[in-house]
Amino acid sequence: MPGSGRHERGRDEGEPGRMTPLLRAVIGLSTLVVLALAAVLFLPGRGAVHGQEAQEGAGQVQQLESGAQLYVQNCASCHGSNGEGGPNGPSLVGVGPANLDFQMWTGRMPLAAPNEPGYRQEPTLTEAQRNAITAYAVQNFAGPQPAIPQVASSGDLRLGWELYVNNCAACHGPSGAGGAIGAGNVAPPLNAVDAVRMAEATIVGPGTMPAFLFPPDQLAALTAYVTFLQTAPSPGGISLAGVGPVPEGFIAGILGLGGLVVVARWVGRRHPS
Repeated sequence: MPGSGRHERGRDEGEPGRMTPLLRAVIGLSTLVVLALAAVLFLPGRGAVHGQEAQEGAGQVQQLESGAQLYVQNCASCHGSNGEGGPNGPSLVGVGPANLDFQMWTGRMPLAAPNEPGYRQEPTLTEAQRNAITAYAVQNFAGPQPAIPQVASSGDLRLGWELYVNNCAACHGPSGAGGAIGAGNVAPPLNAVDAVRMAEATIVGPGTMPAFLFPPDQLAALTAYVTFLQTAPSPGGISLAGVGPVPEGFIAGILGLGGLVVVARWVGRRHPS
């Protein structure tokens, strides 16, 4: 039939405005890709990560600004505006964060007045202030090395004892109680020093103390042994700085004999012959 032939030709040639299966597949795939990209870009977790990164960046900028102000107030008069040093203080160029942190943590810096000798005392700056000064100095002139050490929580006590006896006991004493080392210098006690500051002192070598370049396992062993000394038991009673049984026995003998003499004289006066 003539009408039927026209209908079949229209079906074969395609109707205007009607999508082919291939076009529908392309459009569907494109939609899926767009949705996937939108999910990746706008997920709440990713937004939180970006927000956290922005917050951390702002915190670092604020810390550096605070460190610059604190440096000018507490350090620049002796060490120079750019850490170059001067008549009243040495250069801080390239000293590294471990040195800066140790000097401020032990109260040696900042000085109360120019040319006053630095000595160990309670720190005058808070931890946040010390961190800010260190961050500013490291970025501008102090450099990144030597870094503040990451001390292992455990170490070989036997190895630490050997290292301590061979390198530290002569000045700091067998028990870490400290002592005079001549020429007006005193090795401070180690009974209240944490492991990080012990490691910093070993690396930096403050004052007359030499610097020791121990590998990480030896540094961990040494700090573990000194930490052990801080809480080591004293089975014989009062440790008397842990100098050993002979000196302790000698002191006990003197005190004991002196006590006996006092008692004998007291008894003799009460019962005269």
